[in-house]
Order: sequence, then C-alpha cells, then structure tokens
Amino acid sequence: MNVYRILPGTPVDLGTHDPRDNKNYPDGKDSGKARLKELNRELESLQELLYAEGKHKILVVLQGMDTSGKDGAIRHVFEGVNPQGVKVASFGVPTREELDHDYLWRIHQRAPKTGEITIFNRSHYEDVLVVKVRGLAPLDRVERRYAQIADFERMLAQEGTTIVKFFLHISKEEQKARLQERLDRPEKNWKFNPGDLVERGFWDDYIAAYETALTRTSTENAPWYVVPADRKWYRNLVLANVLIETLKGLDMQYPPAETDLSEIVIE
Repeated sequence: MNVYRILPGTPVDLGTHDPRDNKNYPDGKDSGKARLKELNRELESLQELLYAEGKHKILVVLQGMDTSGKDGAIRHVFEGVNPQGVKVASFGVPTREELDHDYLWRIHQRAPKTGEITIFNRSHYEDVLVVKVRGLAPLDRVERRYAQIADFERMLAQEGTTIVKFFLHISKEEQKARLQERLDRPEKNWKFNPGDLVERGFWDDYIAAYETALTRTSTENAPWYVVPADRKWYRNLVLANVLIETLKGLDMQYPPAETDLSEIVIE
C-alpha cells in the first residue's frame, strides 16, 4: 500500500488522488469485506504480540473531512482487537484549561504508552487546518506550527513511537451523499450536525490547507497516507494493510518465560 504514501518533500495535489480508487483490490465490495475479516484476525495477533513484548508503541493519526469515516474506520479495522491495548483519543474544541497551555500540551498527554496502540481521531493537525481556515490564529503563528509539529513527531519517534498518519480522502459529491443519508434515515439523524454544512462551505479552503499540511509534515518517521475513502470497504482495507505492514516491520518476538517451565505440572 506504499502507493498511497506521501514521500518527504513531495508536493501534494489532492486533485490527482482519486477518492474512488480501488486498484489494489479490484475484486469488489463483498470480497473486500471478507478479506478484511482475515486482516482483522492478523491485526489482533500482532496487537497481542505488541502488548506482550512491551517494547514498542504505535500512534495512528486519522484526519479527514466531515463524513470521511474516521469513526467507521476505527470500528471496522480494529474489530476484535483487545481494547486493553488499543486506546482512542478524540480531540474536539479545546477546553479553557487546554487553551491556557501550548496547543501540543493536550496532545502529548494522550500519546501511546509502551505496548499500546493509540488512535488519534482528529489530532494536533486541527491547529493547521480548522484554525487556519477559520482564522482562529494569526497566519504567522500557523506557519510556525508545521515545523513544530514535525519536530514533535520526530521527538516521539526518537523516543520509540512508530507513527502512521492517514488522510481519509473523500470527494465533495460523496460527502453530500453521506450528509443526505443522515437526513433521510431516522436512525442516523443523531449524526447530523448543521454545523457540518457551514464547514462544507469552506471545502476548497480545507483542501488547500490539507495539501499544505501533507506536503510539509510527511516525513520518514511520520509518513502520511492519502487513503481513497469514497468506498468504505476499500478505505478499511488500505488502513488494515498499512497497519499490518507497519507492525510486521517491527520484527517483534514474544518474551521468554521468566522461569523454567519444563518441570511444572498442573494437577
């Protein structure tokens, strides 16, 4: 799935990334869903190994436009994985206390512990996305944050955190369809937020902000992946494959028993 990885220094034009792409799994939705079940089991085993070995920590960053499927990706990709070793951190509007600190203060507190996978559902990137688009901070302050974020992630990586970042890339047409579904289906009405329509009005500004963030902060230690997200099943396959490849790359081993077990007899 490295085809979706943004190499360091590569200018990102999201117009050249097809949100409906499924070239790495052309067999279709039903086959894709069956394959995801297999990947779920593999990810479950790798997460158990990560927890048992207790040497590594994984940070997964999920970003995307409203309705891009961050919640759904977490639910489907991590289905069956032991929740003891997987944490989800969601970042909304900062509290008064959080605003009294630097913008990375609340982020650092939620970084993963050793043996743990932590998923950021939105993240520190909101401070170069919504903050930039809605003019919530001076542009010169926002401009400094790209380097600060890259330095922060480099520090985490040097201290033993493996970082993978996913931008869930949906089309404006697909977002319209998903918002309409929330209006049309009573069981999904609770998901509809009129504020999403306000943010939709800034679509082009958000695309430009994402292109800048992806270009400036995809590094060797913390790469971005632009994930086609119009097809939910394919989005999930891409995430699962990247995570499995990442975990396998750690060359983890189960730790040996602390004592000789060969003489133990259980009556």
